[in-house]
Amino acid sequence: MALKATIYKAELSIADMDRNYYATHSLTLARHPSETDERMMVRLLAFAIHADEALSFTKGMFDVEEPDLWQKDLTDAIQLWIEVGQPDDRRILKGCGRSEHVIVYSYSAASPIWWKQLANKVERAKNLTVINLPSETTAALEKMAQRSMQLQCTIQDGQIWLTDGTETVQVDRETWKSER
Repeated sequence: MALKATIYKAELSIADMDRNYYATHSLTLARHPSETDERMMVRLLAFAIHADEALSFTKGMFDVEEPDLWQKDLTDAIQLWIEVGQPDDRRILKGCGRSEHVIVYSYSAASPIWWKQLANKVERAKNLTVINLPSETTAALEKMAQRSMQLQCTIQDGQIWLTDGTETVQVDRETWKSER
């Protein structure tokens, strides 16, 4: 018998002073049986950073043709393709060919090794950004994972804070590749 996704609900309030974006999103996240709480929270963080009414979670791990999140315009063209983890070069380049912007959020202790092997293969992708999140940051985010969450995300001057009312995590990140 196939395992089913675990459903998480998040009420996410965003105050992004860098983009003048202020909104509250009621989100439903389906956590694939093979997905960890850490990865799910990185997906949620990616949503908070790029929040928009048109940004949505996809089938992700359930469908290899879709990224973890995407933003489409009214013509159904993909504007933003977001991957979480350590996708291979074919998947990244596929996203670069299908969308205006691709962002990869890597987050494990093995990410530097992954990036070292991948960097030359995706160097020509002009619409690609690769961001690494330190393990300490994502481990702290993982502790916030609950089946029902109320979170606040504040973004100001490039700094990001995510809080659940009890704990606050300052999200550090390192850009390994940015769009040209």
